Amino acid sequence: MAHVKLHIPGPVEVSPATFQAMSHAMIGHRGQGFKDLYAKIQPQLQTLLGTKQLVYLSTSSAWGVMEGALRNLTTKKVLNCMKGAFSDKWFDVAKKCGKEAEALQVPWGSPILAEQIDARLATGQFDTLTLIHNETSTGTMSPLAEIAALKQKYPDVLFIVDAVSSMTAVPLSFDALGIDVLLAGTQKAFALPPGLAVFTCSPAALAKAATVKDRGYYFDFVEFEKNAKESMTPSTPAIPHIYGLSAKLDEFFAEGLEARYARHTQTNQMLKDWASRNGFTLFPEAGYESKTLVCVNNGAKAGGRVIDVAKFQKAVKDQGVLIDGGYGKIKGTTFRISNMGDETPATIQSLIGMLDIALTKA
Repeated sequence: MAHVKLHIPGPVEVSPATFQAMSHAMIGHRGQGFKDLYAKIQPQLQTLLGTKQLVYLSTSSAWGVMEGALRNLTTKKVLNCMKGAFSDKWFDVAKKCGKEAEALQVPWGSPILAEQIDARLATGQFDTLTLIHNETSTGTMSPLAEIAALKQKYPDVLFIVDAVSSMTAVPLSFDALGIDVLLAGTQKAFALPPGLAVFTCSPAALAKAATVKDRGYYFDFVEFEKNAKESMTPSTPAIPHIYGLSAKLDEFFAEGLEARYARHTQTNQMLKDWASRNGFTLFPEAGYESKTLVCVNNGAKAGGRVIDVAKFQKAVKDQGVLIDGGYGKIKGTTFRISNMGDETPATIQSLIGMLDIALTKA
């Protein structure tokens, strides 16, 4: 069966070199070999996340850690910042975990802004908030630094941030931001297969978790910290993924983090320019567009060109590439194209040629 290259918002394309790294001979997860592997990647992860805190490895999707954060940290009320399908879902997850939750809902395509959060936190009702930095359903990136600055005003509110589709593609400095949890899955900008999450916690988050009796075990932040100090994980880890992660981190630092961020900015701009050149507008509010994908407006909002997305998507797939036809309530009235992970200006230029051909058939 012919391979179809992934330009969807995740999972993204995984390189043969990464799969080769994941084929390393199996080792025991409680032996020195695994400790050495974790110890090798720990400083790389700390540099990547801009933190002196330990970075944890969770054999799960990012949603495991997202739910775990609520169970570890919310004892009063959580403010769920909602601007798309996945941030909206976090509100439902909070309620299903039995937490008192309130929605800060903005229209899809709009960012979450610091002043909106400030107005809610000023009520004194909340001890946690959740934020998805880069909402892939709408291609919208909220201004994380401005939001994180609110920690100075509300030091007792724990800020939980999902950077699933932005981590490794844009600079993220956990310690400088002053937030409390930063997490990501590896199937997006890391360009690894699904099944592994990385995250880190502030001392305040760890201290709060230690007071919560019903925080569970699999996603117990205290257990992650205790084990990470010994270069271990609380439960059996996905060792092949971690070998793959080690190889990817080597690639990141060989390229240089600043060069990696610049590459994502360049490839993202190439796709934005393609959309504009062909008469499309983008779905997100101007100035808040994602750096790792484009969400193209196709009638979800007034203005711009409208095509038959299903025909367009098929015409692209016929050339060996899969793009996304829109998500949730904006399926078909938007479409999404990813530039995250290993994509380069050369691969994006090749993709653009295919998109141009597909437009003639849509």
